[in-house]
Formats: sequence, C-alpha cells, structure tokens
Amino acid sequence: MTQSHPRISKAVIPAAGLGTRFLPATKATPKEMLPVVDKPAIQYVVEEAVSAGLDDVLMITGRNKRPLEDHFDRNYELESALQKKGDAGRLAKVQESSDLATMHYVRQGDPKGLGHAVLCAAPHVGHEPFAVLLGDDLIDPRDPLLKRMVEVQEQHGGSVVALMEVAPEQIHLYGCAAVDPTGDSDVVKVHDLVEKPSAADAPSNYAIIGRYVLDPHIFDILRKTEPGRGGEIQLTDALQQLAADEKVGGPVHGVVFKGRRYDTGDRGDYLRAIVRLACEREDLGPDFRTWLRSYVAEEM
Repeated sequence: MTQSHPRISKAVIPAAGLGTRFLPATKATPKEMLPVVDKPAIQYVVEEAVSAGLDDVLMITGRNKRPLEDHFDRNYELESALQKKGDAGRLAKVQESSDLATMHYVRQGDPKGLGHAVLCAAPHVGHEPFAVLLGDDLIDPRDPLLKRMVEVQEQHGGSVVALMEVAPEQIHLYGCAAVDPTGDSDVVKVHDLVEKPSAADAPSNYAIIGRYVLDPHIFDILRKTEPGRGGEIQLTDALQQLAADEKVGGPVHGVVFKGRRYDTGDRGDYLRAIVRLACEREDLGPDFRTWLRSYVAEEM
C-alpha cells in the first residue's frame, strides 16, 4: 500500500550568488536576470516550479538583487503604455511573470554556502517538505524532472535529489551519490553522498544536479552543520546525514534524469542553451536555423 505524505507547495530558489564568471555583465545586473533568448534565466526556473504544482516561491537573495523582485512585480507604467499602443502580445508577456506564483524574498546576508541559503528559508517553509531549485540549472519543460521528484517524495517521504550520469572525469565538479537500485528504473536509494570527489574516490558517476525535494528535518541538521569544503555550509553534508540515519527525516532517494538540461552558470553552456532554445522556437527557429547553417558552413 502506497503511503501518503503531505502535498508540496513551496519552492525555494537560492539567488544570492555574485555571478563572477559572467563579469563584467553581472557587475550591476544579477546573473539570474541574464536573458535566455527573451526571458531571464530565473523565469524559466519559476515556471518549472509552477508547472510541478509549487505556487509559493521564496527567493534567497543578496545585495544588488532588486531587479529580481522588480521582474516578478507589476510594472503599471509599462503595462499602461503597451495597453495604449494596443500591443496585447507584449502586454501579456509582461504580465505573465507577475502572475506566475506568490513570490517571497529573504536576504541571505553572509554568503555562507548553499546549505546556509537553504537554512534561511526555515521560517517561511516551517514543517512542510519543500523543493529547492538552483537557478543555474535550466531543465527543459518537456522533461518534467521536478514533477517526478515530487511524486517520489510523496510516495516514500524523506528527501529526493536529482541525479545525472556524467563522465568520470567530470564527477569532481559535482556532489556524488552512492546508490542502490529500487523497483523503479528511474529511482535509486541514496546511502551516501560525497561533495566533489576525485574520479578515483567517487562512489559512482551519479552527479547531483540542482533540484532537491527536502524533508523539513534538514533545517535541524543544517543548524548543526559545520562549514565544509570551501569554508561553506554544504547542503550535501546535511543530506549525507539524512541518508545515513533514516530515523531522522526519512530516507533519501534519487531520481535519475536523462532529459535536457542547460547549465547557464557556464558561459559556453549558456550560449548553447540560447542557440538550442532559439532553434526550437516557432517564431524564431526557421530563420535562425537557416542563418546558423549558413554561418557554420562558412566557418568550416
């Protein structure tokens, strides 16, 4: 008999990073506001949360992040100007971001790592399970990863992490999971986690990517977690404790993702994401693909 667990409605999006890899573009503009075609990267992430049924979104921000709040707020002057012009299409796009979800914001203050950013959400989340979405990872909406993770959490309880198989030489860039199979081909049981191991020390080639569904007991553990790698409070360290002791916060499962993911925190992947998404747009794709073929042929 399938066990029933509370419905998840809250999403937490850490967005306090400095975006140093994109300087000087991010000197005065949050990296989350960099456009992917014609929408800021952060809007794709909020849309993903909403499509998975999470309509209460808390952003963990820092200094110089006010444009994030402005983007998801109403802009009555702009809306009025577009309405007077009769530009219904652009008016709908402007209003779309402010109507997506109920948005909340809290400042992280000291940048003490992802674990600390998640801990900042404790007063808002309370005693409910919740999702964490990292803004650098864009998941293609045709591959509903978060929705599947929510289903797994509601079935098993505890916490769920998103996993993706990577080449051994890349595993040092990620948190890594030691896993056991379950009855579902896309779900594994996580019994250990290692933050950015060498290829020789990695227990698998399953890398943790930026989606989590967490049991609220994670907050108690994060409060006691000492700074780890890089002098920061690592979310992976807290999840490792949950995986090691199921009596505190339940088990940790992983959903193995094989869909389309775009890493907008890397300049090369950011450009590739723009090209791929633009090519697939009905309004941009035909002309853009024609130009792209011509450009590539000239460069060969």
